[in-house]
Amino acid sequence: MATPTFFQALKKSFTDVPIDTSKDNAILTTDFLEATESLCGLFDVMGSVAFTPVKNDMLGNVKVHLSLSPSFLSILTSLPVQKLRDRQLASPTESSILQSLVINELKTKKHTAAEGLLWLTRGLDFTAQGLRHNLSNPSEELSVSFRHAYGNTLKPHHSFLIKPIFAAAMSATPYRKDFYAKLDDDPIQGKREMEKWLAALEERVTILKDFMGSKAAKW
Repeated sequence: MATPTFFQALKKSFTDVPIDTSKDNAILTTDFLEATESLCGLFDVMGSVAFTPVKNDMLGNVKVHLSLSPSFLSILTSLPVQKLRDRQLASPTESSILQSLVINELKTKKHTAAEGLLWLTRGLDFTAQGLRHNLSNPSEELSVSFRHAYGNTLKPHHSFLIKPIFAAAMSATPYRKDFYAKLDDDPIQGKREMEKWLAALEERVTILKDFMGSKAAKW
């Protein structure tokens, strides 16, 4: 049996995550977290264990039950890995909307989930910028695109211990032609699907960046 392509295996797309514009661009928590989990399959498409810290950094902030290799645990402890679902499970009636989850947690003088969403948003922004840069530059390899994105997003917030790990991940990205071939059986259709999925991701990242930068999300 052939290995499913990224879009064939995608369980939840960001195109399926509603935005309620009548409620200040409210994003449903469960839908968003499920789409984020599905996004992390993209790093499997990258086909390199070097992307394990990138994937685990995102998933750690979503509270997915997975086993981290011991070699990465010491590295990841310096990153905020507080889990959004911890807060959702602890206070479900206050957490159906992602922004409300953060605001209601901050009212309790805690900010574990808020900090988790901040880092998760940065990771999603890194992914979105890397892919957008690559789609906009048809002759550019992924390694160049993701180095550019890393410098704009995560790098300013990473310690000297973390930066070399992510630098290794950038260098280990597959060749452009191999990556796009794994998105869909038809590479042209795969790029169309990527464009739709990426535009939806970018829209939600923009909303969350604005929210996390607002007074309502400060601690």
